[in-house]
This record gives sequence, structure tokens and C-alpha cells, in this order.
Amino acid sequence: MIKTPYTVDVYDLMHRPGEMRERTLDVIVPESFGNAMIGVKQGSELRIDLRMESLHDGILVSADIEGTAAGECGRCLIDIEQPVQVEIQELFAYSSDEAFEYEVHEDTIDLEPVVRDAVVLSLPFQPVCQEDCLGLCPQCGVRLLDNPGHEHEAPIDPRWAALGDLADTTTPDVTDAASGVE
Repeated sequence: MIKTPYTVDVYDLMHRPGEMRERTLDVIVPESFGNAMIGVKQGSELRIDLRMESLHDGILVSADIEGTAAGECGRCLIDIEQPVQVEIQELFAYSSDEAFEYEVHEDTIDLEPVVRDAVVLSLPFQPVCQEDCLGLCPQCGVRLLDNPGHEHEAPIDPRWAALGDLADTTTPDVTDAASGVE
């Protein structure tokens, strides 16, 4: 098995029901994960506080995961960072049985799929810089939170635009021509 930063040795817990170990992992994320708008970037740090308990059929892993996700606001597109705090609890089985999704390989467990799934599912689908973010102006693209009084002139209906052209032309005074005054 290839060792990764998420690999934990459990040889001292295997087949010893009732034994428990606590450990803290500070993982430098080797590969980014998240969704299109926000994620945990490559090179950032995740802190994983582990509690591993030996059971008859495997090792029960409970963990608190903390880190920072970076991305962009889904409304105004500025860069944002959000804290990630996730709790997981998963059983790593000794035997490869269909009832268990994860297993102990040789004398190690790989936390990467469990951590990745938990963190990605905790991320917002549409992250925002703040709850009342107004987004961008649909006409010119300016960020509305930076310009609260931002307005544009009301668009002219194209069906009435020709009348605006008539108001601009000057016409001779009809009353003076009818009275014969020169």
C-alpha cells in the first residue's frame, strides 16, 4: 500500500478490542478538493484530531477535521475564505465485506476518502462573501455592496424611441402663419 499523508498505522490496535488511541495529524493537502466555487486548495493545511478504538470487527475512527476552504463568492465573484469544521465517524473493517465501505489494509488505514467526502459535502454549493451580498450590477458589472446608490437610467422602450427624435426637431409656429403676420 502506498503511504499518503492520510495513512495512519494501527498495528498496535489491531485485534485488541477495547484499546483506544488518540492522535493529531497535521496534513498538508497534496491535491485540491471541493466543488467548482470553493474548496480546500493544494498546499493548505488540515488538522485532524483522531480517536481510534479497536473493536472485534475493525477499528472505529472518530475525528474532528479543521481547515480553511478558499474560493469565490457566488454572487459578486470576489475571493473568499471559509473555515471548515467537520466531524466524522467511520468503521474500518478487518475483512473485506460488502457491509463495510472501508477496511484496514495490512496494518494501516487510509483516511483520505473519508476526509475528502466529509469536507466536500460540508462545503456550500453557492458560497457567499456575506449573507446579504447583492452581487453584481447586471448592466455594468460593478459590485453593488461597494456602490450602494448605484443606478442606471431606465432603458427607453425601442417602440417609443422614434417619438424622442420628433421632440428634438424644431417646427415653425403655426399660429403666426395662419394670422398672416410677417
